[in-house]
Amino acid sequence: MNRRALLSLLPAAALQAQQASQPFHAHGPLVIERKREGKPRAGQTVVAIQPHSDDIPIFAAGLYAKLIDEGATPYMIRVTNDDMAGPGNYAQTVTANQRDQDALDKVFGIKKTYELNYNNHMMDNIARSELRQRFIFLFRLLKADIVITYDPTGHYEENPDHYVTSACVEAAAWMAGGGKDYPEHFDAGLKPYSVKEKYYFARFQQQVNRVVDIGPWVEKKIDANWENKAQGPAGETGARLRARLAREGLTLPLLGSDDRTASREYIRQFVLERDRETGRRHGLEYAEQYHYIGPETDVVGDYIRRNARRP
Repeated sequence: MNRRALLSLLPAAALQAQQASQPFHAHGPLVIERKREGKPRAGQTVVAIQPHSDDIPIFAAGLYAKLIDEGATPYMIRVTNDDMAGPGNYAQTVTANQRDQDALDKVFGIKKTYELNYNNHMMDNIARSELRQRFIFLFRLLKADIVITYDPTGHYEENPDHYVTSACVEAAAWMAGGGKDYPEHFDAGLKPYSVKEKYYFARFQQQVNRVVDIGPWVEKKIDANWENKAQGPAGETGARLRARLAREGLTLPLLGSDDRTASREYIRQFVLERDRETGRRHGLEYAEQYHYIGPETDVVGDYIRRNARRP
């Protein structure tokens, strides 16, 4: 029995008391998630959802690589066409970001990326019910077990693409498991499918209950950010800095003697500074932080398994 069915059996007073005493960290205490041997995620599907081509590389590439390495089948959804961040005019910006997204697919071995093609910075103008339905369709189609995206409760988020995307993902992850929402999906052969795990990241403040050790996947994260050439702060920023210093008669040992080394070491030193600091606080070399929401506990089922007896 799920949580909603259980709560329907509780007296109103008991339900009110439970709600009043429910702490925010009911989603779970802080957990350090580390590398697991074998393929414990085999048979699962992970969907990384990013409004822009640089979001997953900067905030969640380590976790994404970890889940893939553990056997999960990877998909990605890019929500906007990235027409506001990159070189040249709008058309050139879109083209440059598409190149980055295609390269990112290869870095991770993504089975498919779905491009939703909304205008960058304009997502607070769209009908959220439309975007939510598109996510529900994809979650059912892909049988999404795990999603990674922005935290819908992250504080001080300025970008409407981020907070609209995250709010619609959160609702869709729940609604996708229902048997009455969008019944035309079922006529097309899809079935209800609930997202079981959610990893939410944020640019600024958030409630963190999951720290992921990404030490074994740092080079993969650098690979992903190196391909993020259209919009900073990664891509070829290190190579450009090295060239600028050379024109000024200066060298920076960190940047090495070639452009590839310069770009990758710039990413390691500066782009991954947040991951290094998060790791330091938890005794790790590099770590990413999330608000994690896992499967709901089957309270009644657990009780039956522990206590049921044959007459």
